[in-house]
Amino acid sequence: MHEDGNGERRNAERDANSAAAPTGVDHEFLSLERELTVFLRRARASSGEMAREVHPDLEPSAYGLLARLDECGAQRATTLAAYIGVGKATMSRQLRALEDLGLVSREPDPADGRAWLVSLTGHGRANCREVRDARRMRYVRQLAGWDRREVAELARLLHQLNAGIEE
Repeated sequence: MHEDGNGERRNAERDANSAAAPTGVDHEFLSLERELTVFLRRARASSGEMAREVHPDLEPSAYGLLARLDECGAQRATTLAAYIGVGKATMSRQLRALEDLGLVSREPDPADGRAWLVSLTGHGRANCREVRDARRMRYVRQLAGWDRREVAELARLLHQLNAGIEE
């Protein structure tokens, strides 16, 4: 486990939280909830910053769509909606906004003429990659004291968590 030099303070926090927890509460899951709450709050703020770096008018929630398209290439809106976990109407609205900003384009799906494939424009790809590279460098700086195996383990555990949530 990663030691950040604040072990004593963390132990005191854990002991205080344990004393305040109702009996019968699984302390590991209480700790998980607390850490995920902080992590998600910070992730939302960071996502908003990254979205503004791609384009000042980009909604924070749309950044994930751009990253997915950058990783996987052209996809149907229904596939994106299922991956992100939103409805078709929400996805349609977000894609329209991204099109209006010149970050994505749509073209007919050659496999099904009724469907459309969404892909990044050259401008969208360049902006998205620039921001993603900057974010990756921020992670490198923030986790500089971590062993590479710890970083790999964190990535593995987050993947496992995400895969479990998708089921």
